[in-house]
Amino acid sequence: MSLTREQITAVRESARCLHSRERVDEAIARLAQEVSASLAGQRPIVYCVLHGGATFFGRLLPLLDFPLETDYVHASRYRGGLRGGDLQWRARPTLDPRGRVALLVDDILDEGVTLAGIQDWLLEQGAASVYKTVLVKKEQTRGYATGAEFVGLSVPDEYVFGCGMDYRGWWRNLPEIYAARETSVGEEA
Repeated sequence: MSLTREQITAVRESARCLHSRERVDEAIARLAQEVSASLAGQRPIVYCVLHGGATFFGRLLPLLDFPLETDYVHASRYRGGLRGGDLQWRARPTLDPRGRVALLVDDILDEGVTLAGIQDWLLEQGAASVYKTVLVKKEQTRGYATGAEFVGLSVPDEYVFGCGMDYRGWWRNLPEIYAARETSVGEEA
């Protein structure tokens, strides 16, 4: 379903702001310090998990205080929808992870299925270890397929968008983090 400009605008206007731009900035700065303290001297490859992780990756990377190489991976469960499905690989990393420390940078830890799948693949390829950092982690009662060593903020178990996370492909560019209202435009949340 294609959304009109009015529908897209209405999604943001009806949403609840969970984390302000300032709070997001503080969380990213704190994460950069934590990651730098843990991975300095490790010669890591830092992987951006596309699409959602791109905004966070771009803001985190300049704050990391150690030499690193970058790569990306594109794996998704959402593909523009509001619910996750099976993991679909669109692009695997190009740098050889054998014997290297890997750091996955993603927007959100929801169920952890995407991060677990990427982590398993990197370990199968010979990565020495895999760390994960996420801007937000959902507070939920169901289990996670994997955790994250570095977490910026928590959000309720609701559909969230902004800071790289999207609402049906829109609003990744917002500097704040929002929760969509219970019933979303054209589809139940």
